[in-house]
Amino acid sequence: MKLFISKLHYKKDLDFYETSIIMMLRFFSLFYLLAVRFRNKLYDMKLLPSYSSKSYIVSIGNLTTGGVGKTPVTAEIAKYFLALNKQVAILSRGYGAKLSNKEPKLVSDGSGALYTASMAGDEPVWLGDNCKGAYVITCASRIKAERYAYEKFQPEVIILDDGFQHRKMKRDLDIVLIDSKNKFGNKYLLPAGPLREEISEIKRAHKVIVVNKSYDSQKSLQYCDYLKKRFKKEIYLCQMVPDCVYDIYTGEILPENSRIMAFSAIGQSKSFYDFLKKDYRLIAVLEFEDHHKYDVSDITKIIGFAQEEGIECVVTTEKDAVKLIDIINDIELPIKFYALKLKAYMDVKEVCGV
Repeated sequence: MKLFISKLHYKKDLDFYETSIIMMLRFFSLFYLLAVRFRNKLYDMKLLPSYSSKSYIVSIGNLTTGGVGKTPVTAEIAKYFLALNKQVAILSRGYGAKLSNKEPKLVSDGSGALYTASMAGDEPVWLGDNCKGAYVITCASRIKAERYAYEKFQPEVIILDDGFQHRKMKRDLDIVLIDSKNKFGNKYLLPAGPLREEISEIKRAHKVIVVNKSYDSQKSLQYCDYLKKRFKKEIYLCQMVPDCVYDIYTGEILPENSRIMAFSAIGQSKSFYDFLKKDYRLIAVLEFEDHHKYDVSDITKIIGFAQEEGIECVVTTEKDAVKLIDIINDIELPIKFYALKLKAYMDVKEVCGV
């Protein structure tokens, strides 16, 4: 049901049944709106305090639910500061992890992830493996995580992954990401739409990054110009492009034009499938809810679905791949599992202003 409703948030032509569902959910969105407005007003009036860190705080977030591209952008910004020989810590909530996130957990000490994705969460583990040199810490409380990071490592830069709505901590650089295609969906707040707060709250951001997940950047550039005029903000384009499709065990590259099945458990997965269609024969697709926790029965389902279609190669996202490794280690696989690696191209120096 959750997957069905999230698709409605971005669907343009709704039938009567779908429209009825959204209209019913708008009643609940009203209460959500009042709560968010009241909370933001308290922060704007400084009636709710914000914590100041001794580190330089960079927040990377968005206004909507689902896959906008925060994690790869977070990685690129972390790598930028690491290249400047800065001590960097990335703070994540650790959504979906088996480990309790009530207290700070060191997911990476800079050498790579210290836990599996099922234990610590797919995004923190991916960041740990792809941002060597950066500390990755999870905790439900960003304040606790920041204090732990500073006490243990004294990082010069702390990056809040998905931090825009977390106003308890002051930030030196507040970045908001917007998907160039899906934008703000139907422009309703949760649960009727994908918005976590009103679009006007972009005013709080220092800079905005438009993430383009297609090969055509012309419309994205036009959208950047529109946003710049509307919000009087510095707008940047981040181009997400495929790097390669590799075997998650051997690293072997999958030849182009191979027959494949794709599956994912991410928000806004259409761009993932579109990328695959360009270089591969995408025969079938299997979707799970965002942040779905895979188990052995899911792997059996994926394998069975692929074999029914006569497919020997299945492709998923890197975020999904980190969740699969520890599950399929003990399974004899009759098919090969691959992951699509993406690259994020943007002017990080201009974005970070350092």
